[in-house]
Amino acid sequence: MKLASPEYLWLLIVLLLMIIWYVRKKGKSQATISFSSAESISGYKKPIRQHLRHVLFFLRLTVITALIIIISRPVIESSDEEVKEGIDIVIALDISSSMLAMDFKPNRLEASKDIAVEFINKQKYDRIGLVVFSAESFTQCPVTLDHAVLINMFNDIKQGLIDDGTAIGYGLATAVNNLTESKAKSKIIILLTDGENNAGDVDPLVAADLAAKYDIKVYTIGVGKNGFADMPVNTIFGQQVQKVEVKIDEETLKMISDKTNGRYFRATDNMQLKEIYKEIDKLEKDKLREKSTKKIEEKFMFFLKIAIILLVIEILLRLFVFRTIP
Repeated sequence: MKLASPEYLWLLIVLLLMIIWYVRKKGKSQATISFSSAESISGYKKPIRQHLRHVLFFLRLTVITALIIIISRPVIESSDEEVKEGIDIVIALDISSSMLAMDFKPNRLEASKDIAVEFINKQKYDRIGLVVFSAESFTQCPVTLDHAVLINMFNDIKQGLIDDGTAIGYGLATAVNNLTESKAKSKIIILLTDGENNAGDVDPLVAADLAAKYDIKVYTIGVGKNGFADMPVNTIFGQQVQKVEVKIDEETLKMISDKTNGRYFRATDNMQLKEIYKEIDKLEKDKLREKSTKKIEEKFMFFLKIAIILLVIEILLRLFVFRTIP
């Protein structure tokens, strides 16, 4: 509990002035009577009522104290962070054959799935959806708060679900379509790819303009080491591991993020990808936590009741117990 207007406590000086006045008044109001002998009053005892006459003054002081506290506004304050509204997120995941490269453990696709699931488990209030793309794209799971269902959808992802290729424009456009009706305070797309746009009829930058139109922020992540990476390749001798050159269109990914006020990241191993998810989470959550709502509960009624009760008691005592006889 605190006082909203503590400056009124200076009025407590009035109590000190009243006490000084009361003591001086009682000292001056003592009457004197002459007796021929003290023997006649030697057995006289003051009645209890006379001893309790100061109770009236004490009650008056208490009433005034309660009134001063009331005008000082006793309140209880509490604040609630605005985090319950949450964020709407769509993860757009490249599932082309190059995502089977083994520069991540066990490979890029499985690492991306596992780390995304870790991220999802920490988003208590966020609605999250999943879009996968290769030569085409489709919504694996619409944005939802049922994260258990979403995680099951992640576990079902495999390379080869759709024709091979890398249609970044298709993947981004499909992710945007999942957020056009969103009323969330913050809407973001996390787009992961390890290649260049080589399929589909939608230009990635046109899809980025569409995201910007709906105030959707796109965080792009280039997945893969620089140079060459080991990748399983089907040959006439069966599946063999070969060195394949890593080609990520970083320029396009940066332009997508710039157009939508997002950021571009490059992940070259599992740990770096985890840190990127943490950074994205921090960027979005800090924005939501900038404001907090304050709840103020007035507590003057308790002191008002005390003042009224004591005032009534004082009046009754003055009328029926300590009244003076004319």
